Amino acid sequence: MGFASEFKEFAVRGNVVDLAVGVIIGGAFGHIVSSFVADIVTPLLSLVTGGHDFKGLGVVLRADPDPTKVVMLRYGVFLQSVFDFVLVALAIFIAIKMINNLRREQAAAPAAPAAPTTSELLLTEIRDLLKTR
Repeated sequence: MGFASEFKEFAVRGNVVDLAVGVIIGGAFGHIVSSFVADIVTPLLSLVTGGHDFKGLGVVLRADPDPTKVVMLRYGVFLQSVFDFVLVALAIFIAIKMINNLRREQAAAPAAPAAPTTSELLLTEIRDLLKTR
């Protein structure tokens, strides 16, 4: 088996395609979650906190009249990033929990009885023929 045929077999195998679809869907889902946090949750929380924004928090380590030479420790940006991460993780957790609950409900639904095998059908016919005699 040559390299090209092995690569073709690898590339079209179901797992690779599933992985590609998962990455694309995951990226799109990441945008949805980020928008949810930035556009819905954060504004609601700003109402509760009085509109405080963590990004502006910081300590000047070296002052200078030239604003480009000021050295500042911006711990507020870090706090906002941690806060955003927690919100994104919470949103993903809730979404996965809802998906798992739907899967459990589907699994709990009774499965249809299996269709009789060919030998069972033949035995049923034989039984019915013997009854009629």
